[in-house]
Amino acid sequence: MSKLNLSLYDSRQHKVVPFVALDPLHVRLYFCGPTVYDFLHIGNLRAMLTADILVRTLRSLYPKVTYVRNITDVDDKINARAKLNNESIQSLTQRTTQDFHQDMQSMYILPPDVEPRATEHINDIQQMISQLIENGHAYAAEEHVLFSVPSYKDYGHLSGRNPEELIAGARVEVATYKKHPGDFVLWKPSNDDEPGWDSPWGKGRPGWHIECSAMSYRYLGESFDIHGGGHDLLFPHHENECAQSLCCFPESKFANIWVHNAMLLVDGEKMSKSLGNFFTIREILAQHNPEAIRFALLQAHYRSVLNFSQAGLKEAKQIMDRFYRALSAFESDLDQTDDLPEAFTEAMSDDLNTPKALMVMHQLADQALKGNKEAATQLKSAGQQLGLFNTIPSKWFQNTDKAQQIEALIEQRNTAKKARDFTTADRIRDELKDQGIVLEDSPNGTIWRQI
Repeated sequence: MSKLNLSLYDSRQHKVVPFVALDPLHVRLYFCGPTVYDFLHIGNLRAMLTADILVRTLRSLYPKVTYVRNITDVDDKINARAKLNNESIQSLTQRTTQDFHQDMQSMYILPPDVEPRATEHINDIQQMISQLIENGHAYAAEEHVLFSVPSYKDYGHLSGRNPEELIAGARVEVATYKKHPGDFVLWKPSNDDEPGWDSPWGKGRPGWHIECSAMSYRYLGESFDIHGGGHDLLFPHHENECAQSLCCFPESKFANIWVHNAMLLVDGEKMSKSLGNFFTIREILAQHNPEAIRFALLQAHYRSVLNFSQAGLKEAKQIMDRFYRALSAFESDLDQTDDLPEAFTEAMSDDLNTPKALMVMHQLADQALKGNKEAATQLKSAGQQLGLFNTIPSKWFQNTDKAQQIEALIEQRNTAKKARDFTTADRIRDELKDQGIVLEDSPNGTIWRQI
């Protein structure tokens, strides 16, 4: 794939544009990570997967990629949940961060190169706030520090709306310490039962938006290539990040391209606990194979609304079964190659067009099932680029907690066949088939797989 052919949809320009790295030898990107107070839900997973696919694509093209994904571990939601759980904030954030990492590993999501935590960058945050005050874009009032929206004439340029529309849509708090209704908090005071740090403006804690501006600057500099996250973060979070960073460093670009994934529906409805269609990643993983979940999410373009359903997950598992069957005949001698099929790379270079890339994989599977080893090699290479094929076919089809029981029944069947007791052998085969286990006899012995 030529670097010049990679294109991405830039939310700021509202169009697909060629990706041109600021430094061809080192691509830098920042994605918003979780606020760690509970298990992440499947909508969060889509955002993490979008970042994962983008990072994998960039790493196939450029010699160095630095991927930063933050952890927000100071937030009012965290404070409220810790109080509700009757546990310390540190205990809550440590436990939920570990849960997050486990879920990401289970879903084969690549870890970031840097994963900064907000609480470890309070000095960076305070320095940026001080610079904004010095530059005339922030002010202190009643132990708060606020960003002055009217001071930045381009406020709203990322989300494409004017400040009045943004303020009306944001339901901003009307507070006495605000000079303008749209001004947002950079620093706020903390009481005795809230996390707080000493500052020139009194003991307090940072606002949400300034955390990401400070951490992206700390690890990626004033200007970097890509910033991303879910579309729900476009306003106010990313709009405010953009304003802060550009006002702190007026000569910078901040993020050159903005990548946002669309929302996720569950059975055609917006995910909601009241509708009973709200699922955490952990809950879905307890019911479905992680590669099948990945495949289901990749079937829709990241900028398209995705309908997530049990039927879709079942279909995704069947397709993955077929792909693994296409690889199974060549399991022991598939060539290791970094070469990706040209049609696949063309699809991925077109704004990460995963539906089109999966169509290429279907075509390769067709050829592999007919005995084409080269097609099987390319299928495996393409799948691994999407974070699939993390096991070998024989293990994929034996992914069950009844493996020992099945192996024992196969041994009984083999013994019956040697004794020419074909009635017993056939009965065992049929019993296993009723359980969704298919046996395949070969000169090398009997193998089994789930259907």
